[in-house]
Amino acid sequence: MSKAEPAPPSAARLFSALGDSTRLGLIARLSDGGERSIVQLGEGLPMSRQAIAKHLDVLHGAGVVHRRKSGREIHYALRRDAIEAARLWLDEVSAQWDSTLARLKALVEED
Repeated sequence: MSKAEPAPPSAARLFSALGDSTRLGLIARLSDGGERSIVQLGEGLPMSRQAIAKHLDVLHGAGVVHRRKSGREIHYALRRDAIEAARLWLDEVSAQWDSTLARLKALVEED
């Protein structure tokens, strides 16, 4: 990734999906690596099952969760590779920022 390159569409979709507090809460509930149904994920939340399902659809569309149908229920689990991809992208941005600051520091110290 260079300074001129835009983020890949997958990164934009991923970060867009993460830009909601309800979805971040659902990810936190799945972060132990287990699978949960919509009912389990919605326990204690002040919203309908349909609303939870819509948030999970967004996360699924961004590749953050995978789903598995079991009888009449759908179980969701976190895709750790998606979270790792987000972390790697942020690491690249951080490295570019560090490089820019190092060049600025060198320029200031030359004078």
